[in-house]
Order: sequence, then C-alpha cells, then structure tokens
Amino acid sequence: MVGDVVVGGDAPIAVQSMTNTPTSDAAATIEQINAIAEAGADIVRVSCPDEASTNALRMICEASPIPVIADIHFHYRRAIEAAEAGAAALRINPGNIGDAKRVGEVVAAARAAGCSMRIGVNAGSLEKHFLDKYKEPCPEAMVESALSHVRILQEHNFDDYKISVKASDVFLSVAAYRQLSAQIDCPLHIGITEAGSLMTGAVKSSIGLGQLLMEGIGDTIRVSLSADPVEEVRVAYEILKSLGLRHRGVSIIACPSCARQGFDVIATVRDLEMRLAHIKTPLTLSIIGCVVNGPGEARTADIGFTGGGHGAGMVYVEGKPDHKLPHNEMVEHLARLVEEKVAQIELATEGMA
Repeated sequence: MVGDVVVGGDAPIAVQSMTNTPTSDAAATIEQINAIAEAGADIVRVSCPDEASTNALRMICEASPIPVIADIHFHYRRAIEAAEAGAAALRINPGNIGDAKRVGEVVAAARAAGCSMRIGVNAGSLEKHFLDKYKEPCPEAMVESALSHVRILQEHNFDDYKISVKASDVFLSVAAYRQLSAQIDCPLHIGITEAGSLMTGAVKSSIGLGQLLMEGIGDTIRVSLSADPVEEVRVAYEILKSLGLRHRGVSIIACPSCARQGFDVIATVRDLEMRLAHIKTPLTLSIIGCVVNGPGEARTADIGFTGGGHGAGMVYVEGKPDHKLPHNEMVEHLARLVEEKVAQIELATEGMA
C-alpha cells in the first residue's frame, strides 16, 4: 500500500510523477501536486534534500489529494523525519543512504509511521563495491544491489516494499528489470530514468516501458522527463492506454494527413486535444482527413469525423453515419458531442451504482 493506493497483484498499474518545486516551498509544491493529480496521477513523489523540506512535508502531505512518497538521498535522517511527517512511502537509494544500521533505523521509523518503502537502485549511483566487482553498471550489479537491501529489510521483518532498478539506457533498464522479476516476487516500480526532453524521453520511455509492460513486468510507472511533471502523467497514460492497461480521457485516432485531406487534420487534432483535456471518462474519437480509412475508423470509435468534399464531412456516432458537418465548425461541434456522450456514460454509471 502507498497510502490508500494498492500496488501489485491485480491492482491497476499506478501512475506517478515527481514535483520539481523546492519542497521547502509548501504552497508551490502543493499547487504542483494538485496539477499532477488533476492530470490523473495516483501517487506523487517529492524530494527531501534537507530539513527545511521535511519540515514542510507535513503540510504538503495533509493538503495533497494523492499519497506522497518522500524521495531520500544521502541523509537517512531525512527519511526518519519524512516518515514522522506523514509520508505514505519512503524511497531510499541503496547507493547513498548509508550502512545497514542506518537502513535499520529508517525501517523502524517506517514501521512506526505505517508507511511503505521503495528500494530505488539507479545505474548512475551504484555502491562502490558493486562497481569494483562488475567494473561498470550492468544488470547483474543493479539486481544484486537491490536484493542486498531486500535482505536487510527482511532481517527487520519488513516486507511492505517495492523495488526499482532504473537506468537512462533502455537496454540496461529492460535487462535489469527482467533479471529482477525472475528472482523476486514483489511489486516493481518501472521507469527509464533521466530519459530526456518531452519528445526524446517519451520515445525512450515508450520503447523501454512498453517492452516490460507487455511482458507483465511493472506495478507502478513513472515517465521521467525534463518537462512539466503533468506531461509525465500524460505520456504514462498514453503508454498504458496503447497497451490496453489503463483507460482515461479521450483517445483520438487521427491520420497523419496527406494531399487527400479535406481539412487541416494536424491543427484540428491539436485543438481538440486542448479542448477535451478536461475529460476523464474513457472515450474514442476518430479524426480522419478523407474517405480512404475514415469510415472504417469511425465504425470502431464512439464518435468519428471523416473529411469530405465541398467543405464538409460526415459525423459518425457509435459507428454509424449521423450527419454532415462543415469543416470550419468541427472543433466545437465534436467537442460538444464528446461532452454529451461523456455525460450519458457518467449518468448510466451512476445509475448502475
């Protein structure tokens, strides 16, 4: 458990992100957490590099709409303070948290506070003795580091933990997670760490995490981007949605556009994405520029639009042609249809409840 979020087993894969505001600025951090939660994150992580951060953490945890994980590096005392401040979980890095005695003190604090833990191994901060043994960061070194800290937790009869073995290299990350999942049965937090900018990081994360998720590896996910944390949540959901693992918001099926397009597909899709960003209920919308694939895609979507000639195209509702629509009225008209459909779905869901 991370707060009230179930992790592992048959539970949905949890989406998390991390704040990049100074944690000591509680107001700014809470504001960013609210945006992250609104985007759909189940869990949020905040860094606690100093005592000022853990001092602010109590207010942050009390105000946060989703469970807060305290991210700890170097200073084991920060972990103890974070547990006492109300963190739902502690993330510790075996490569820099200290010796077994210090880990034991952190475990005692976590148990007393009722919070879980993540053993977070990074290729860039492996313990020196593992680097000396293996000469370089490799899957074997990362897995051995993680399992050595599992043994410490087990020695303290603490089993409320998950593990991550992240690297910025896709091949290294995937290999490490495969080896780890073959050696231990516990929840795994997956990610390609320090993946890069929005475009680069989204591509790297999709390739690496997509492989793992298709193999059934991964219980929580973070897409690490040098971008607004809200974008991390959006990319994570797009990965999960593409694999049929989580469904949230409007999935737009859109053609790349070509000389046959009857309207500006790219601009229309961009405008619709912004216009429909507030929708949380799963729904499919097809936007196709011409009649080659348009009718076929529309038949499998909740709502669809296929571009045609003479400045108008066909709107499909639940797979059937419904009415013609001028191209210049598309965005608002289709957005309204989506909102009406969502309202019907939500009303029906409330009725069943």
